[in-house]
Amino acid sequence: MFDFEELAVDITAIHVVSRSFFHVRAVRRKGCITPTNPSPHGGRGALPSEGGSPSDLLFLAGGGFSCFFSSSFWCWVWFELEADDMLRIKRVPTVVSNYQEDETENVSRKTGCGRNCLNKCCIEGAKIPLYAFKKLNKITGSKGLCCEYENSVPPVAFLDSLLLGEWEDRMQRGLFRYDVTACETKVIPGKYGFIAQLNEGRHLKKRPTEFRVDKVLQPFDGNKFNFTKVGQEEVLFRFEANENENTQFIPNAAFDVENSPSVVAINVSPIEYGHVLLIPRVLECLPQRIDRESFLLALHMAAEAGNTYFRLGYNSLGAFATINHLHFQAYYLGVPFPIEKAPTKKIITLKDGVIISELLKYPVRGLIFEGGNTLQSLSNSVSDACICLQENNIPYNVLIADCGQRIFLLPQCYAEKQALGEVSAELLDTQVNPAVWEISGHMVLKRKKDYDEASEENAWRLLAEVSLSEERFQEVCALIFEVIDTVDAENTEDSSSMPEEHGDGCEEHGDGCLKVVEARNNTTHSLPVTGTKECLV
Repeated sequence: MFDFEELAVDITAIHVVSRSFFHVRAVRRKGCITPTNPSPHGGRGALPSEGGSPSDLLFLAGGGFSCFFSSSFWCWVWFELEADDMLRIKRVPTVVSNYQEDETENVSRKTGCGRNCLNKCCIEGAKIPLYAFKKLNKITGSKGLCCEYENSVPPVAFLDSLLLGEWEDRMQRGLFRYDVTACETKVIPGKYGFIAQLNEGRHLKKRPTEFRVDKVLQPFDGNKFNFTKVGQEEVLFRFEANENENTQFIPNAAFDVENSPSVVAINVSPIEYGHVLLIPRVLECLPQRIDRESFLLALHMAAEAGNTYFRLGYNSLGAFATINHLHFQAYYLGVPFPIEKAPTKKIITLKDGVIISELLKYPVRGLIFEGGNTLQSLSNSVSDACICLQENNIPYNVLIADCGQRIFLLPQCYAEKQALGEVSAELLDTQVNPAVWEISGHMVLKRKKDYDEASEENAWRLLAEVSLSEERFQEVCALIFEVIDTVDAENTEDSSSMPEEHGDGCEEHGDGCLKVVEARNNTTHSLPVTGTKECLV
């Protein structure tokens, strides 16, 4: 007899069991409840509100559905240097929508596609749920909500009920290409606890497409796949600021075509439970480049989720973004990311209270932004740094963690090394292209051999190829500090006054932390913008 504290079976057959017991799934069949084996996905708990992963208890009542495994990241195929000296690479693009493959195969369609897409041919008169959030001035507290907002009752639980509830609904309807909760996942033994997932199969069957990797900024091309071509059934809800300040939820809101709403849609090739896309002002067809307004929207989404295990990520072009239409990714994973455990060294405090630190004792060099007098101050500092990197043709990734209170900015050069033939064949054979999730420590592996042999040493060796050299990183930091507002900034004291909780990271880096400020003070002009013949990223 199973020792249940409480049992509540609904359409997804999710239930709660005694914490002293093991997690099981309940299957409703012919009026009875049958316990089944725990999911191999991790056994990390129940609902996010309880600090666990709902993926362990997810089951489609009455059985599953046929599916093919696919990777949500590109598969490396081969590289070449074109006659015009532009760096190009052939990759298999991620399938994020069920309508994407038809577009990549150049299937001609009539005007008024008739497939219920987001474009103006189909969207007129459509009704999509609207979550209108209250604008926050500052994020405080462990749940990521400002003090004036956290005591109020929202109209709907944003993460547990709305985002994950709608995501599970799409899973029941068979919109995903595979069941990600069935993918093997494990925490790799070691100091940092890298996470490995085995996600193999379908990416090997697709035709490779050629991409440029030496241009971070590229114009939007409406002839290629973009998010106006996704089906309306893949959209979960609109996510926008409420001009009336109070948070509202409208289940059947008219889609405002004139004002180009921001939407949250599923990624049909998910790499984790609740994997979604945040698409700012979808009908404006913005290319993949960060701006202040869009980045602030992403921070608000992290704050509304109010759970440190729900994170947002961004990949620029040249840093493994798959689609040149502005979007952020997000998902729920109920364990700390290795990058979140790494020690840091404070570099500088800006006049608006934003603290910028350097990541230490981690294979990828990067900057961390946190604090700030207002949420917009923090957002502006990060987005200005991103804009600086974009305009100087430096690929980068961004991780939004701690409910929007901590942002990691990670310039990288793996795609350039790959295109120039500077990555070892052994690493290329893994077919892992390190985007924001891999850099953060969630390794999505495509071969059973690599999964079985996964180790912290192997993860570290791959990510070390992603990082800029120490010299180049200091130059990039100097460029960033020239752009962002450092008037009245407070330089930190030497390493002997570093807060104790940051550990002994500066012993390994020596005075490298302070070289950033020194380089900024000694730099009088911008670094050269890369051209078509040389890629410095």
